[in-house]
Amino acid sequence: MKIRLVNSGVFTPIDDIETTLTAPADGFYWIDADVEDLAELQPMFSLHDLAVEDSQSEEEQRPKIEIYENHYFIVVNSIRFDDEEIFLRALNIFLGRHFIITVTKQKIHELRAVKPLLWEDEANSPDRFLYILIDLVTDNYFTVGDRIEARIDQLEEDILMHTKKSHLNEIIGLRSEILWLKKVLGPQKEVINTLNKKDLRLIDDQLQKYFSDIYENAVKISETFETYRDLMSNLREAYQSSIANRANEIMRVFTAMTTIFMPLTVITGIYGMNFDNMPELHWKYSYFAVLGLMIFLGSGMYYLFRKKEWL
Repeated sequence: MKIRLVNSGVFTPIDDIETTLTAPADGFYWIDADVEDLAELQPMFSLHDLAVEDSQSEEEQRPKIEIYENHYFIVVNSIRFDDEEIFLRALNIFLGRHFIITVTKQKIHELRAVKPLLWEDEANSPDRFLYILIDLVTDNYFTVGDRIEARIDQLEEDILMHTKKSHLNEIIGLRSEILWLKKVLGPQKEVINTLNKKDLRLIDDQLQKYFSDIYENAVKISETFETYRDLMSNLREAYQSSIANRANEIMRVFTAMTTIFMPLTVITGIYGMNFDNMPELHWKYSYFAVLGLMIFLGSGMYYLFRKKEWL
């Protein structure tokens, strides 16, 4: 657990947690805690039992905001994409009048990236911290969206250049991830909309209006992932079309080969018969003549097919 006094964006480490029970003269306290630390923090800050239980739960939590007497409990999902799978990590936030507590089960990039932004913004209140953090979390969805779009473009290029069976598994897997993410984005939009529109005494009225920009970004993200879902459907159709074209190409080659060898088979069949009265069999150059005829027919038909672009 790390405790910091944040005053105009400047961080001062605090060793004694008892200090955080009293509001500082300037600034606010940021407590970056693990799930295990809630046992100590809950009685000190009167954190609601249900909020603590949700933070400790192993089950996936939906984004939400719950309003209690002396604090708010907010859950938002941070996103990460490693080119194979999309990961969502719950960020649990307890917002008080003079403190903000962030609780996570895994390391979240946004909590490290928020520090220079707090300093640049000269943040001096926990609600300002909340705004910058949620804005950062939302912006990261755009970054992941760009990477997903690049992955879709790469898949499309690979399918058009050289289709593989593994491409279908990638398409199905990525489409499932996008659909799942699209479903999760709905509750997160509602949380941001609540921060924007609902009368919340722990959030400054002037600052509350800025949450509308984050909400607009959340709507854009949702629409973007809707587009990605359609692109994945188109990509699957392109894969199936490519496979069908490839099969047709193979069948066309086999059909042409069969057609070329058909007259040659007829010739060898005729001269393979065991009749005595076949004058060509006793001619000195019969073998070479028949072989030359077969080569001529085969080459001529191949040239004809190439000219007509059948091969």
